[in-house]
Amino acid sequence: MAGLQPPRGTHDLIGETMRRHRHVVETASRVLETYGFEEWSTPVFEDTRVFSRTLGETSDVVSKEMYTFEDRGGESITLRPENTASICRALVTNGLTQTLPQKVFYHGPMFRYERPQKGRYRQFHQIGAELLGAEGPLRDAEVIAMAQDILTALGLADDVALELNTLGDLASRQAWREALVAYFRQHEDALSEESRIRLDANPLRILDSKSEQDRRLLDEAPAFADYLNDDSRRFWDELRNFLTAFGVTFRENPRIVRGLDYYSHTAFEFVTTKLGAQGTVLAGGRYEGLVEQMGGPAVPAIGWAAGIERLALLVDHVPDVPAGIGIVPMGTEATLAAASVARRLRNSGFRAEIETRGNVKKRMERVVKSGASHVVVLGEDELARDVVQLRDLQTREQKDVALSALVEALGGA
Repeated sequence: MAGLQPPRGTHDLIGETMRRHRHVVETASRVLETYGFEEWSTPVFEDTRVFSRTLGETSDVVSKEMYTFEDRGGESITLRPENTASICRALVTNGLTQTLPQKVFYHGPMFRYERPQKGRYRQFHQIGAELLGAEGPLRDAEVIAMAQDILTALGLADDVALELNTLGDLASRQAWREALVAYFRQHEDALSEESRIRLDANPLRILDSKSEQDRRLLDEAPAFADYLNDDSRRFWDELRNFLTAFGVTFRENPRIVRGLDYYSHTAFEFVTTKLGAQGTVLAGGRYEGLVEQMGGPAVPAIGWAAGIERLALLVDHVPDVPAGIGIVPMGTEATLAAASVARRLRNSGFRAEIETRGNVKKRMERVVKSGASHVVVLGEDELARDVVQLRDLQTREQKDVALSALVEALGGA
């Protein structure tokens, strides 16, 4: 019988792959905490309405990509395709809408039924942040600066660029949307089949189209900048001024849009060409109606999410596994004593492993191969004298050390 494989579009995190993954999460978490963000964890599955309400029934995620099933109690359950909706649901469920702002970050698996390809999986992992109760452009700029600080801490500052756009307020977007629909209606015959469907259901999504015939039409489409009202222009100006004050460089890209009505004002993406064609490694924006859709009050917010797998691929240097201490006992009594020695070392923060398989030569070979910095040899003679034989595997120095002084000899507390 052939060995079982992980389901298509999933992968195991083992060895260096797991170390890279953990490095991304731990580095990002340290930066997020300096901004006062606190980690939340929500269930990996939710009532289907959490996502169908917020993402829109006509979106690709809801109509094609969600893992939705009926549980044994007849409830419709969905594995989370993203986590912003879950965080907003948790805000309302836990009665936190009166104690704003809430600064939240999360990481964990998401699920989408997509065509697997390099760096894209059906179970993938994201790290993200949400500032719930973000009162103005200062907070938007701060959240973007925080994202840049994370990418810098991961050593990616030279490999990514920030692209920025304004989506304006609802009134500005409505005026632009009407102008877009009128324009696309005039050229409906030239649109792709998919975009003709979107024209009725969600016309802003035409702006995301990859179709060449649609892209040609977009070049002549009404520009959003012509429909921004005074309030939206003021927000846009202040956002850019605050970003400059935070030392964040950016380039404006009017192509960055969000197809859902609750997004407003700020939209941004950090993009890279390091993985070949330009790709987005972290993206986010301001949203203003999501908490209301969960049954809460109107709460303005801004957030972003990044794919951990993609960031892990980009990172050049991952910290090495700390060198450990090998313990080689010889004889039954020495093996019992080795357990006590290992406990003492681990309690002092050392990585310690007891080698018992094979003869002494084989054991020593495995200790050296493991990358250990020292080996502790323990035999009957050492036991009788209450010492161990300590060998530095870098310098080849070897000496007897009293058991009580072993931690100190290794430089521990």
